[in-house]
Amino acid sequence: MNQESSNRAEEQQRVDDVIHEIDKKEEKLYSKSSGLKESVIELRKSFWDDVTVNLDEPDDVIETQASIKQQAELLSERERTHGKIGEELNTLKKLKDSPYFGRIDFIEDPGREKEKVYIGISSLMDYDEENFLVYDWRAPISSLYYDYPPGKADYKTIEGTITGEISLKRQFIIRQGLIKGMFDTGVTIGDTLLQQALGNNASTTMKSIVATIQREQNKIIRNERSDLLIVQGVAGSGKTSAALQRIAYLLYRYREELHAENVVLFSPNPLFTSYIANVLPELGETNVRQTTFLDFLEAGIGEDFTIESPFEQMEYVLTELEREGYPIRMDSMDYKSSVDFKYMIDEFVSHLEDGGIRFKSITFRKRILISKEQISDYFYSLDNDISIPNKMEFVRKWLLKEIAVHQKKEKNKDWVMDQVELLAKEDYLKAYYKDQEYDVNDSGLEEKILRTEVVKRVFSKIKKRVKRLEFVNVTGTYRNLFSEWTPEEKPKHWKEICEQTAADLTRKFLTWEDATPYLYFKDSILGGHADRAVRHLFIDEAQDYSAFQFAYIKGIFPYTRMTLLGDINQAIYANTTKENPLIPEEIQRDHERITLTKSYRSTKQIVEFTKYFAPGKEMIEPFDREGSKPQLVRVENKEKLSKTLVEYVIKLREKGHETIAIICKTLQESERLYHLLQNKVSVRQIDEETYAFEKGLLVLPVYLAKGIEFDAVIIPDASRSHYAMESDRTLFYTACTRAMHDLIMVTGDEPCTFIGEVQEDKYKVI
Repeated sequence: MNQESSNRAEEQQRVDDVIHEIDKKEEKLYSKSSGLKESVIELRKSFWDDVTVNLDEPDDVIETQASIKQQAELLSERERTHGKIGEELNTLKKLKDSPYFGRIDFIEDPGREKEKVYIGISSLMDYDEENFLVYDWRAPISSLYYDYPPGKADYKTIEGTITGEISLKRQFIIRQGLIKGMFDTGVTIGDTLLQQALGNNASTTMKSIVATIQREQNKIIRNERSDLLIVQGVAGSGKTSAALQRIAYLLYRYREELHAENVVLFSPNPLFTSYIANVLPELGETNVRQTTFLDFLEAGIGEDFTIESPFEQMEYVLTELEREGYPIRMDSMDYKSSVDFKYMIDEFVSHLEDGGIRFKSITFRKRILISKEQISDYFYSLDNDISIPNKMEFVRKWLLKEIAVHQKKEKNKDWVMDQVELLAKEDYLKAYYKDQEYDVNDSGLEEKILRTEVVKRVFSKIKKRVKRLEFVNVTGTYRNLFSEWTPEEKPKHWKEICEQTAADLTRKFLTWEDATPYLYFKDSILGGHADRAVRHLFIDEAQDYSAFQFAYIKGIFPYTRMTLLGDINQAIYANTTKENPLIPEEIQRDHERITLTKSYRSTKQIVEFTKYFAPGKEMIEPFDREGSKPQLVRVENKEKLSKTLVEYVIKLREKGHETIAIICKTLQESERLYHLLQNKVSVRQIDEETYAFEKGLLVLPVYLAKGIEFDAVIIPDASRSHYAMESDRTLFYTACTRAMHDLIMVTGDEPCTFIGEVQEDKYKVI
């Protein structure tokens, strides 16, 4: 037996031994779990049997409450323990299939005994809980595997830096307890392991990359010092994967103080949220709060407005070029996305300190209880040194007192007795028992109690609205910014922009570029809704956020550490900052920037093709994974388009591709193609309301494909007339870079200028 075979046999024996230890631990946990489950069931059944219930005397009531609390805590503790055992069993099940993926032999200075360190998705100790069989990939010592080749190395711990030497670095592919591949390597991840991971079909969900983390990605994952970490990564460089592993690392590293509810991730759309939803559970962590920025804005603005989504804005920009008012809207987008507009709102809010805030009268049964003029007078009578939000709090308290006075006056009016007669039987019984509490000879006491109850119920709705500050006419006041107020500095076409905005506000509609400014204004006069519980904020596709949006986010998360991930080559939205460096310089704070230049998603041939027309000037390095050259397919006319598309779908399926995307420029185009193909081939249309990603043939607009990868991509119209403007470059680049293995571009006319920028030997014309 040669050395390689001997090493493999030895390693397989260790895998078998580890699985044997897992079996023993599973058996122990199953036994413990079974007993606990029976205990929980029995406790639930006999809960009240073990509780002393006595309500005769006040002391007895207290004793009864204590007894109930004690029993509830016992049940809760048993349920928690049972749940924890369930989580441990799930982890052991994963480890049983693939206990680890890496090994390093480390000799700690000064020349101590060699330690064999095996690294997997979770730590595993032996049956006696004395020795580590596997180290969690997030453990300090595991960083050696990602950061160093064999030779001198060090890693940081709480006690300090440990130095030493790596004498061996080995990687494994283990499936169902069997070693399928084993490689000794001098680099971070051996190409063979990475080739296998990248050569598979696209998945409907993003997979964990802990076995193939690269050194630059590891710098992102383990970064603990930066309040603002900016990651510029080319398409397919593993930005999102690294961010999710970073979340898992932080939850592990600070597990005593950081919990899933303290972390928020802004993703680009609901489909993408679904696509990444399994990564953290796969790593044994609870999913953090995932939302889109649109959902976040809608929650803050409320239901009074319909808000245009960024995708609807994109569709407008791409398809409504001939619509009246289009140039004004484009100017409006440009200005309202800038921090200059934020400064204008700040100036307007300062102006409101002296007058101009609109209020709503407090009405009851078509009568005005407190007029808007009275509210305004009270507000502006307060000391001018008090901030507007604090003044609103004073007004709220004053209004609640005034409403209480009106509530007392209403109690004896005729309408109240009419409402009393409509009360339910339970309400009468409550009033009767309340009546018995009073030792007075008052025959009308029951009626008084019922009247009080009716008035209390009716006025509670008014009080709730006051507590929510609904007496402030936020929309009316904001409209004044565009109608009755003249700023010191006005942008181009300000008059026309004002007319468009006022018309939108009248119909309770906020364009995407107006949504963040409106919420910022609302916060400025009512008080912000900063979420101080958020310790870490992650923003994916950060290049698609405007300068105003970044400034707003910075304001509402003032003490939150942020990780921004994006690619300026894929900045497709009209509201993003020109020359966007991921975050505008004027609102940057101290930050660290990490650049990922290597693309792992696509084959070498696809990356070499797309780098010619990439919008930015960043270096793009392909990973050495061979594949077919991108194909430019010419069709004689548009009538043959559907036939050509079906032919290529069949060819791609024959190659084993399971997920094929026909990526269109717009939703309008994707709808047209879907109707063209639905009777010829099994196809699914993806739109803004799609929340789950499934395998098969998909038709979707490019802006919904961001962050997702497919086995093959077909661009159905790659003509010069379709991708006609320089602003289309990011769209075309983004569409092409979604392909993992095959890229097909179809055109019935001259191909777009972006293809013309590529050397002819980099693609195949058919």
